[in-house]
Amino acid sequence: MAEHDKAAGGEQDQPQQIDMDPGVIMERLDSWLDGAVRLVPNIVVALLVLALFYGLAVLVRRMVLAHARRRERENLGEVLGGFVKWAMVLLGFLLAATIVIPSLRPGDLIAGLGVSSVAIGFAFKDILQNWLAGLLILLRQPFNIRDQIEVNGHHGTVERIETRATIIKTHDGRRIVIPNSDIYTNAVLVKTAYAIRRSQYDVGIGYEDDIDRACELLEQAVAKVEGVSPEKEVQALPWDLAASWVTIRVRWWTDSQQSTVTRTHARVVKTIKLTLEGANVDMPGETRLCLLQRQDEDGAEGAATGD
Repeated sequence: MAEHDKAAGGEQDQPQQIDMDPGVIMERLDSWLDGAVRLVPNIVVALLVLALFYGLAVLVRRMVLAHARRRERENLGEVLGGFVKWAMVLLGFLLAATIVIPSLRPGDLIAGLGVSSVAIGFAFKDILQNWLAGLLILLRQPFNIRDQIEVNGHHGTVERIETRATIIKTHDGRRIVIPNSDIYTNAVLVKTAYAIRRSQYDVGIGYEDDIDRACELLEQAVAKVEGVSPEKEVQALPWDLAASWVTIRVRWWTDSQQSTVTRTHARVVKTIKLTLEGANVDMPGETRLCLLQRQDEDGAEGAATGD
């Protein structure tokens, strides 16, 4: 009895051997081939469904783009059109998968997609955040293409608003790519939001000069400068009493484009100087007081002052 148990235990301890019977292998391959042949109609139908959804997606994207172009919002059309297109392609892929594998239920696919979307969201958080910020910027339109803006110390003209970033061309001919999330969460100065904008320049005159006369001369002269807008009056206001001069702040309005602002500013500064010089109005420079120390022969120190 013990020998019988030992023999039985020995038989159980033997490792399982792989059946290398060619007949079994051929039977398994034949079953796989039969299954693939039976799936051919499903695969063909699935490909037709996928092609149909892709064609509809391209058509819908073109319709969205055409509608956006009519409203002069091409960037928004590109973003929304691309989103709708790939959403429809994904829906077509899910339907094609259920046709090829009938046991696969759409609910299981959606549930799996929901779980995977959470993982994808964590992995591509920055990309999704920039995409959503770009979509909100395009929908709310705080600025438009070709607007001149300032954000995070960067100045330039908006060239494009893409899904990931906003492309800005600086005034000195360089390109800046700013993530949409930075623009959406930070203050943005839109310099061309209105047709005209105000500039200013401070100039000093002597205390003995007539302030009212100087202000009147500057207002009349600056109003005639090329580029200064006639829609609003030029202002010359006494602004500060400095140590050696009275500060007059000159204000004027120009077209909001940066090139016009810069050229007009240069003309105004030149006009201010020539006007005050022609009227014999003093423009004093900064006065400094220097203290000089000297040492006499006995080693005592003395002080001398000079202006």
